[in-house]
Amino acid sequence: MGTGSSSYRPKAIYLDIDGRIQKVVFSKYCNSSDIMDLFCIATGLPRNTTISLLTTDDAMVSIDPTMPANSERTPYKVRPVAIKQLSEKEELIQSVLTQVAEQFSRAFKINELKAEVAHHLAVLEKRVELEGLKVVEVEKCKSDIKKMREELAARSNRTSCPCKYSFLDNSKKLTSRRDVPAYPKYLLSPETVDALRKPTFDVWLWEPNEMLSCLEHMYHDLGLVRDFGINPITLKRWLEKFSQMDILILMTAAVCHDLDHPGYNNTYQINARTELAIRYNDISPLENHHCAVAFQILSQPECNIFSSVPAEGFKQIRQGMITLILATDMARHAEIMDSFKEKMENFDYSNEEHMTLLKMILIKCCDISNEVRPVEVAEPWVDCLLEEYFMQSDREKSEGLPVAPFMDRDKVTKATAQIGFIKFVLIPLFETVTKLFPAVEGLMLQPLWESRDRYEELKQRDDAVKEQKAESLTPESTVSREESRDGGKSEDHA
Repeated sequence: MGTGSSSYRPKAIYLDIDGRIQKVVFSKYCNSSDIMDLFCIATGLPRNTTISLLTTDDAMVSIDPTMPANSERTPYKVRPVAIKQLSEKEELIQSVLTQVAEQFSRAFKINELKAEVAHHLAVLEKRVELEGLKVVEVEKCKSDIKKMREELAARSNRTSCPCKYSFLDNSKKLTSRRDVPAYPKYLLSPETVDALRKPTFDVWLWEPNEMLSCLEHMYHDLGLVRDFGINPITLKRWLEKFSQMDILILMTAAVCHDLDHPGYNNTYQINARTELAIRYNDISPLENHHCAVAFQILSQPECNIFSSVPAEGFKQIRQGMITLILATDMARHAEIMDSFKEKMENFDYSNEEHMTLLKMILIKCCDISNEVRPVEVAEPWVDCLLEEYFMQSDREKSEGLPVAPFMDRDKVTKATAQIGFIKFVLIPLFETVTKLFPAVEGLMLQPLWESRDRYEELKQRDDAVKEQKAESLTPESTVSREESRDGGKSEDHA
């Protein structure tokens, strides 16, 4: 096989062209005319020139596939003999080929010109886009200035806290310095920055524009604006699309995790066969909707805080946000907790699967962490949540749908609703987290234990009131009241 394949090796001929050595290679399938053309091209002569080859001792060499090979040290000298006269047909073919070559050359130049023009157009389009964004930003700044003036005018009439419900008196409330100018300009005091980093931060003390300033500060404080090249003006504009919520993937997912919530949970969506349930095939309809709305907003150029992130990086951010927001579906609570507990035995911070589960647990903690906060912060949220539950159960009753007992205003109280949730959901969740982060036990578990005890005391008081009412309605008590009334009448008659 080696001998057979070697017979197909191309032949190399070395030519001496005015003292310059030129190597010409051809296969055995070339005929004499093809070889002659090759030699003419190599020497720079017209292709129709007849040439002869001479050895170093001036012997002529036959030009054909079987001609003897030589080396660089024994090149053949090239001697033009005559220019071959082409026939009319050959001249026509030669002319056509020349024209075709010219057309190809012109076409390649046109393509190069097109590419250059396209490049210049792309640069111009980018400039136009940037100039357009500048115009948008100018208009936005004008609008922000107007809002700031209105806010300053209304500031004198602002109350200290919109909270209407509390177990505690006003003297025990948190008092962060409220020195935040109207959004988008902000300057947080050291006391406010310190309070912002603690679970005791009281959202009820801040108005929406001030919360946006606090939220923007968190992006800067965590280095996200610097590390991911987020445009600060775009960040401000993007934050205005949301209510006040709480790192790039984890923090942004926390901000977006309840976007456009309709006030009715997944159970209602599925039982009522709503548009969301149909669109997402009964699989976490609300959480899928929150993700979709978040990325619809981020797809707008004026709100895309990830515009400077490379495509691969954005893909990771998007997948991470989707994973975390879908993890907030309480129907998956047991599944996620069991998976995390399995990893807790040998938790590895370098393991991507372990870290994803940890982030899922952390966003769940953020989502349902209300009772970790001080009572004056937490209780108004409980009242809002119960009212939302009662509105859903009322609607379910009117539509003939199943009603969850914990949402039925006729069967549940604030105390009974919170005791079960704290004991069987919150405390086990935060106990698991404190095994990995023991330092947070005092910050998070202790408030939960106190909240559980407070609601158990409230339940005891509620039970005592119900018992007294029940006793007042028994037949014996009714008879005794009537007897005392009759006795009074007899004495009057006497």
